[in-house]
Amino acid sequence: MKKKKVIKRTRDRTVLQIVKRKGHSEIYDERKVYGSCFFACRNAHLSEKEAEEICRKVSEAVTKWVKKQKIVSSNEIFKKLIEELKKHNEDAAFLYETHRDVS
Repeated sequence: MKKKKVIKRTRDRTVLQIVKRKGHSEIYDERKVYGSCFFACRNAHLSEKEAEEICRKVSEAVTKWVKKQKIVSSNEIFKKLIEELKKHNEDAAFLYETHRDVS
């Protein structure tokens, strides 16, 4: 199955759809990236303020990267989030990566 980046244009912005693990697509939502990052940071015992600052940077970097891709899957976003999170906190990146394995 070939994964495609599907773009829909609305009046005020471009909406990017991501191919999910089960093959369906979903609209890219930067808030989900931020939320996942925040959860991992808080589980790594970072303060709320530290977590917010890290996740703002990580979600901006991931979103910028996503917008440049021709084909995007949720797994690629997962890997990119880990890569960006490792730049700020190794423990949070580890927790994020391993949480997916158990859920």
